[in-house]
Amino acid sequence: MRSLSRIEFTPSRPYSRRDWIKLAAAGGLGFAIHPPFDQPFLRAAEADKALIAITLDLEMSANFPTREATHWNFEKGNLNDETKRYSVEASRRVKAAGGVLHFFAVGQVFEHPDVDWLKEIVAQGHPVGNHTYDHINVTAKELKEIQFRFQRAPWLLHDQTPAQAIRENIVLNELAMRSRLGIAPAGFRTPGGFANGLKDRPDVRSMLMDLGYDWISSLYPGHENTEPMKEPSAAVLNDIVSAQKNAQPFVYPDGLIEVPMSPISDIGAFRSGQWQLDWFLRAIRTGVEWAIDNRATYDFLGHPSCLYVVDPEFKTIDLICELVRKAGDRASIVDLKTIARRAVTAR
Repeated sequence: MRSLSRIEFTPSRPYSRRDWIKLAAAGGLGFAIHPPFDQPFLRAAEADKALIAITLDLEMSANFPTREATHWNFEKGNLNDETKRYSVEASRRVKAAGGVLHFFAVGQVFEHPDVDWLKEIVAQGHPVGNHTYDHINVTAKELKEIQFRFQRAPWLLHDQTPAQAIRENIVLNELAMRSRLGIAPAGFRTPGGFANGLKDRPDVRSMLMDLGYDWISSLYPGHENTEPMKEPSAAVLNDIVSAQKNAQPFVYPDGLIEVPMSPISDIGAFRSGQWQLDWFLRAIRTGVEWAIDNRATYDFLGHPSCLYVVDPEFKTIDLICELVRKAGDRASIVDLKTIARRAVTAR
């Protein structure tokens, strides 16, 4: 157990929220926040096939359900009922297809009085990872860069450095998840994807490893997109498929595993490109088929708060499940931890 340094656990005295965070991060509550990364190998049945992940970030998305809806930037975890229902139905569909759906939740979600819908998802066997408490920028070097909420209410971070604020936000989500769901986070995904992942931020990687994370999802490779409302050309689609090569799992020099997100995300297509659904399905099909043909990995990045608006009939998720079904023993729908294992075996 690590030293508690600045705070010792004494049941006779009251504790602030920050005290509990320090205790949990230091192991002072008597439990491990994360289960250890288990055996670094793939089962023989998984070793030579495409590993396809369907991941959904549980957060509200600016510009949905209308382009004018930007208030979500300040309340990312205030999920509406439509987003919750979409998440539950998506998890049912993926389970029926024989796979698991990997969720990443922001901590504000756990402030809601009812999280039974999320407990149902967990009971089905779907993992839920840490997406920070307030959907923060983990690479921020100034307090004002951390999140819109703190620009408007800077007193919430009044005595912290950026590194302290970022660490606390991650740990606070862990505590919320354990308190409301009774589970530890299944991995960590950074809000926002970075073209180089955390390759140039060993300090952030060190912090995450110190908090017990063996793998993360932070890299979203750069690729071409279109002008708003313009149908993607063959050249744009080819560039998106080419970017899949840069979305394969790898190990950083310090041992932390990266599981990148695959382009194109729903936000990239429907917010930035303002695509039609058929265009998006075409891009997803070509990306998944490339992964299957090359026995590679594919990590679909979606947001229920966007998808319930643009894809209410679950055509994207059903398409991925159908492509994997048709691939037979050449592909499986898996969680990101399984993909992380592949990175270890490839070393």
